[in-house]
Amino acid sequence: MFPSTLRARNLFLRVCPLTTVKWHRKSPRGLRWYTEKAPEPRYPSSVSPLEKILLDGIKATGPISFATYMQTCLTFPNLGYYTNPDNSVFGARGDFITSPEISQVFGELVGIWFLQQWISAGRPNSIRLVELGPGRGTLMDDILRTISRIALKENTGQNLVQLKEICLVEASPAMRTIQEGKLRDFADRFGCELNWHDMLSSVKRSDAFTMVVAHEFFDALPFYLLQKTQDGWREVMVASTLAPIKARSRSDTEIDTPSPPPDGTLFQRVLSPASNSMSRSVLNLSPHLADTAANLPIGSFLEVSVESYLNAAALSQLIGRPKTSEETQVDNVVPSTGGGCGLIIDYGGDQAFENSFRAFKDHRIVDVFHQPGRTDLTANVDFALLKQAMGARVDKHGPLTQADFLNRMGMPVRVMGLVRQAKDEERRSTILDAAERLVDPAGMGKEYKVFGFTNIEASPSVYPFDKEF
Repeated sequence: MFPSTLRARNLFLRVCPLTTVKWHRKSPRGLRWYTEKAPEPRYPSSVSPLEKILLDGIKATGPISFATYMQTCLTFPNLGYYTNPDNSVFGARGDFITSPEISQVFGELVGIWFLQQWISAGRPNSIRLVELGPGRGTLMDDILRTISRIALKENTGQNLVQLKEICLVEASPAMRTIQEGKLRDFADRFGCELNWHDMLSSVKRSDAFTMVVAHEFFDALPFYLLQKTQDGWREVMVASTLAPIKARSRSDTEIDTPSPPPDGTLFQRVLSPASNSMSRSVLNLSPHLADTAANLPIGSFLEVSVESYLNAAALSQLIGRPKTSEETQVDNVVPSTGGGCGLIIDYGGDQAFENSFRAFKDHRIVDVFHQPGRTDLTANVDFALLKQAMGARVDKHGPLTQADFLNRMGMPVRVMGLVRQAKDEERRSTILDAAERLVDPAGMGKEYKVFGFTNIEASPSVYPFDKEF
């Protein structure tokens, strides 16, 4: 991890440890808080191994944060949604289909955008590709195919640029195996390194021009959930439904809360009895959050992803300009870094969100406490927070809707070219349907946003984000 980011993380963890409070449960008037210890709960015989881990943690320390719940459900070794090899995550048999899986055009246009930035930077001699959360490797495969057709000439010695390395930030061993099967042949044919990293913090700065893509990565990072009360902001946490205990009501505070948990659900939302260090510290993470929190009415919720902030800061340090001479010395880099560019493509908007947390199972939205470890969990990305995390190290662009980005990058032209090459009507129809889905104004075209960031001194305006185009 870059030292400055490490310091920020350590400072945050000192004032915001994994928060635990006494047991809570809901009442018809809102949230209630408890002053007596819960009796020992009995687990149903149907409880899953991951549910037992969560319940044991709650039994031992009290309610857990939404950040802990989400991270455990998604990434707990061998039992999390992304780490369990038995889970069918992507495609028709999985719980969702991503844009790269729908059409090759998506990855091709991302590759074209990367090449545009490389040209604007003066065509540096070498490039490096980095992907956060590569899935099955489909997006990277499409990007590499596009770049190779334009800038790489296999076995000719006439390459316009040297591809030094492909870096994949992926924690799941099962997904790494799939990605290697997809990308190893390309890496071998063009003589570049293919490396995996558990975390972005282990990816080092490079003298190569670095191209970064994060597609549906930030929406899966854990977040804290806060609620504004008459006494200030308090953390909303996750407790068990198995241990009813005596409660003392906070009758002076009326708060709208989500619906009671469905029958059979083992977990529920509860409210911390008082403001804690975590709730105070996350709101001071950036001026954007502080302003948002100050202007929301009592009863409002706020989702804050500290991990998103830290990862965005790390991205800006990976390709960006050193902010100060002190930071240059600490990070052991020089201002003449290779520079680079990046795209973050995800659900969200240029704002904080109150209640975007949701779960997907078999392509349907389900309760967020439904089958932990077997459902995909996601929350909208606050791009305004990412911008402030990146600071002045990079130039920031957008976000644009996915439809605007793809259409401005020439998607209609590329799609019609594929249609002309199609061998039959069924294939032509499939190509057109896939393209329409990517830019659907009532679906993916509107809900997904594309955010760009660059460190290219000679090119302050970046297409297709620049409003003048």
